[in-house]
Order: sequence, then structure tokens, then C-alpha cells
Amino acid sequence: MAGYTAADVKALREKTGAGMMDCKKALAETDGDVEAAVDALRAKGLAAVQKKSSRTAAEGLVGVAVEGTKGVAVEVNSETDFVAKNDQFQDFVRKTTETALKQDSDDVDALKAADYPDGGTVTEKLTNNVATIGENQQVRRMKTVSVSDGVVVPYMHNAVTPGLGKIGVLVALESSADKAMLEGLGKQLAMHIAAAFPQALDADGLDADVIERERAIAAEKAAESGKPAEVQEKMVEGAVKKFAKENALLSQVFVMDNKTPVADVVAKAGKEAGTEVVLKDYVRFQLGEGIEKEESDFAAEVAAAVKG
Repeated sequence: MAGYTAADVKALREKTGAGMMDCKKALAETDGDVEAAVDALRAKGLAAVQKKSSRTAAEGLVGVAVEGTKGVAVEVNSETDFVAKNDQFQDFVRKTTETALKQDSDDVDALKAADYPDGGTVTEKLTNNVATIGENQQVRRMKTVSVSDGVVVPYMHNAVTPGLGKIGVLVALESSADKAMLEGLGKQLAMHIAAAFPQALDADGLDADVIERERAIAAEKAAESGKPAEVQEKMVEGAVKKFAKENALLSQVFVMDNKTPVADVVAKAGKEAGTEVVLKDYVRFQLGEGIEKEESDFAAEVAAAVKG
């Protein structure tokens, strides 16, 4: 890095709370002078805007978009559901999702640095939105799926507007079968995914830490049974297998008939079409999942605001 180091970037971020790309740009413009870069960020309003970043952003919208055989889901957070209904915010989520479709990876930092359709970068547009709307907002995550031959089917559960909502799903079906048939199958699978919340495509894809936690819970329950060790071991293995079956998409029971495993539903569709159909991948983004929301006393907040 000419003119500045990684330590300089870190120091500038700690001083201002500004984003990494903004800090790098400011340091480049000031030949690595951290204090001058602080002033530059303040002059642009970026340091002041970032003071809002300490407030939890767990509301917002999920956007999904598909072009050809590629689809992407993006989550953009705000502090309140009220902002999610704002036309300016919705337009930002929609255009950021469209921008994500053009990316070569699921790197959120790369998306933030990408050119925004209306000019500037995604980060610059987001910073402007924070300043004008007055709430912390974050581009949190994205995931892309694609097929070489087949379809990627989007689905938005309870969409607030086309392509935007709180639970976004993408289903990637690899097949040379009739596209209309695949679209119909994909829509049903997407509705299942929205409702059943699978944690992985198959058992092998389940998070190892999650499996170990389930194993530990099962072992504790088995120990409480007082049964022989060999019986307890079988109980634990049975519980883990049950968990994997219920949380891996392909082994889940299809919600449309409540009896057929999803893998069999896909296989049957392929058999009827006379060609193989493969459920290659999926995405399920639910707004705010994994974010710890801060509990607040609204009356106290109002009182504090009145006092200034």
C-alpha cells in the first residue's frame, strides 16, 4: 500500500467509525496522514454518519433477483421497520440486489465497492441514505446460486413489493427438462424452504458445530435415562440422525403432502420429465436472523430525546 499501512487504516477506522473503503480512499488522498484523513472524512460527513453504526440494525429488507440461470439474494438492514417501507430505502435494496447479480463472488465488501446504477459506489449511496433517512443501515450479506442448464426460481414470502420482503428464497434446479415444469417445481420447493427452514442442502452440509451441540444435548438426555452405556450411545446416534434428517432439505418431508421426502419429489419430477432433475442449491434469507436485537424502553427514549 503506497503511502499508508494496514495499521493506518485500522487507526482511522477506530477514530472515525467510517468504512474500510472510505478510510483507504481518505488515506490515499492525504498521502497517509491519518489526522488529515480524519478531517477529510469529517468534511464529507462520513465520520458523523458512522456514529449511528452503534445502533442495532435488525429490520430492513431482503431482495432477490434472477437473470438467466443466475440468481442472488441480498439482505440490507435498517433500525426500524418504518424505514423498510420508505421508497428511497426500497429503491436502494432493489438496485443493490441488481448490482449483486453482476458480481463474481459473494464478497459483501466487493459489492459495497461496486458501481451503483445511479453513480458512485454502493457504499457511497448507502452513506447518503443514512444521512438523509437518519438511521443506521447495513448491507449485511449476499448469496448467489447458478446452474449451467435449468432454472433459478425466486420466491418472496409476503412480499412488500416485487422482489423485496422479509423471507427471500432461491431454488437452483439443474436439468434439461421443460422450463415451465421446472419453474412450477421450483416454486413449490421454494415455498417449502420458506416454511421448513432447512439448514443445509443435505446432511453433509450441516454445520459441524451445530451437530456437535445436538450430540451433546442428546448425550445429556441419554445419561439422565440411566440406561446402559451401549444403549445411551444408540440413543445419541439416533437423535443426531433424526436432527440431520429434519434439518437437511433433501431429507425433509415435503410440506405440500407431509409425507414424501424432498429428494423423492425431485426424483419423481425427473422421472416424469424423462430426464434427470437435480436440486443443485438453494438460498433462504430471513430478515434479521442471527442478529441480537437490543431491548429498549421506548418511553425512556422519548424522554431522553425531549431533554436533548
